[in-house]
Amino acid sequence: MPLKRPGVALTIAGSDPSGGAGLQMDLRCFASAGVHGCSVVTAVTVQNTQGVRSANPVPPRVVRAQLDAVYDDFDVAAAKTGMLHDAGIVSVVADRMRKEGTPLVVDPVLSATHGAPLARPDLVGAIRRRLLPAALLVTPNIAEAGTLTGVRMDGLDSMKLACAALSRMGAQNVLLKGGHLSGRDARDLFYDGEFHFLAARRHKRDVHGAGCMLSALVAGMLATGMPLENAVLFAKARVAEAIRRSTRPGRGRAVGAPGFVSISSALYTSRSFRSRGRLS
Repeated sequence: MPLKRPGVALTIAGSDPSGGAGLQMDLRCFASAGVHGCSVVTAVTVQNTQGVRSANPVPPRVVRAQLDAVYDDFDVAAAKTGMLHDAGIVSVVADRMRKEGTPLVVDPVLSATHGAPLARPDLVGAIRRRLLPAALLVTPNIAEAGTLTGVRMDGLDSMKLACAALSRMGAQNVLLKGGHLSGRDARDLFYDGEFHFLAARRHKRDVHGAGCMLSALVAGMLATGMPLENAVLFAKARVAEAIRRSTRPGRGRAVGAPGFVSISSALYTSRSFRSRGRLS
C-alpha cells in the first residue's frame, strides 16, 4: 500500500528560540492543520517571551540554497513569509516564488512588539517592489500597513485607503488587522477587490506570536486545498481559540496553543463563517 502524500506548506522566516513565534510557531500551526511543514531560515534571532535582543540574518545565498533543497524534493502547496530582514533576502524569496507560482501569504514583519528591530532600513522598499507582487495574501497589522503605504492609520477610511494601496503594489488580496484601533474601528478588513469587514476579536492576553499563528494557519489551510476566503476566516477562529488556550511557559508573555484541526471540522467551520461571518 503506497504511503499517503500529505499537503506541504513552507515557512520562510526567522528562528525564535523560545518557540512562541517565528518558524517554530509556524511549524506548529502547519502540524495543527494536518500538513507537512518545511522551513527556510532567514535569520537567527536572540529572543524569548520577554523581548527580542538581536536578529542575525542568514546570507541570501544560504536562503537560496535552502529554497533549492526544499523545492528539489517537495511539491509545496502554499508558503508564508515572516521576518526577511533585508532586501537581499527579499529578492531571493520573491524570485523563487514567482518561478514556482506557489500561493504565498506575506506577513510583513518589520519590527518586534517588544525589543530590538528585526529589519534593515532597505526592507520596506524591497517588500513593496519585489514581494507584494508575488503575494496571494498580505497580512499587515495597522502599524505595518502604515509603514508600507504611508497612510496615517486612524480609522476605517484609512484602512480602506491602505488596502487599496497594497493592492496597487501587487498584492492579490489583503487582510488588514485592525485590532489595535479603538471602538467600532477595531475590525479586520479583507480586501479582494471589494471590502469585507470582519470582527476583530479583542484578547485580554498579550500573546507572543499571534501574527505568526494567523498567517501560518492561512497557509496551512491553503495547503489542504481550502479556498482563500475560507482559510482566512477559519484561521481567525483558530487563532482566537489558540489565544484562549494559551499558556505562560516562560516569565514573559503568554504563548498560543494551536490545536489539531480535523478536515471535517475545518470545512464545517469555514462554511459556517462564510455564510454568517462576513460584514460587507
